[in-house]
Amino acid sequence: MRWRITTGTAGLLLVALGASAQEKTAYSIAGGQSKLEIHVYKEGMFKAFGHDHLIAAKEISGEVQFDTQKIQDSRVRLQIATKSFTVVDPGESEKDRQDVQATMAGEKVLDVAKFPEITFISSGISGAKKNGEGWELTLTGKLKLHGVEKTVSFPLRVRTEDALLRGEGEISVLQTDYGITPVKVGGGTVKVKDKLRISFNILASKDR
Repeated sequence: MRWRITTGTAGLLLVALGASAQEKTAYSIAGGQSKLEIHVYKEGMFKAFGHDHLIAAKEISGEVQFDTQKIQDSRVRLQIATKSFTVVDPGESEKDRQDVQATMAGEKVLDVAKFPEITFISSGISGAKKNGEGWELTLTGKLKLHGVEKTVSFPLRVRTEDALLRGEGEISVLQTDYGITPVKVGGGTVKVKDKLRISFNILASKDR
């Protein structure tokens, strides 16, 4: 038996394929409305004399391809300009903040002159569950920091709000995994912990 595809049938197939393709919606990350913070903690014999640090990213960009029907087919790309990281440290003096800023941006830590960007490119989504407000899932991808690329996975909460998409979560990373030696002062009596906690609330707007 030979199959005959009429013009009408072909038209219906194209409409069906088009509808399927349209399930994946493109969004651009709204850097000015997004928030990403790095929480840095101290340890050591005299850690009480040191200070924990709060660092905020000011330049966040990227794009999202979000598929509400097949969440696992969604994709994310995120870029952060390392020069935009700013030491917040509430309660500290301006001089102390500037000193920490200089150390963070310098060769011993971020080395912003050599590594101007941090990137994350997703490679997979698992464990997606629909809830009343959106979805909970595990996002996996490649995090490139300080010239080193590592695979990371972390829980993510996602929800849509009209033409907006919001992703919230946090991830912990080890500085030494990315070739960064934690800062020490006082001969090591006070030092930065190897593990950093990164919290984020990323907002993206639908492309027109």
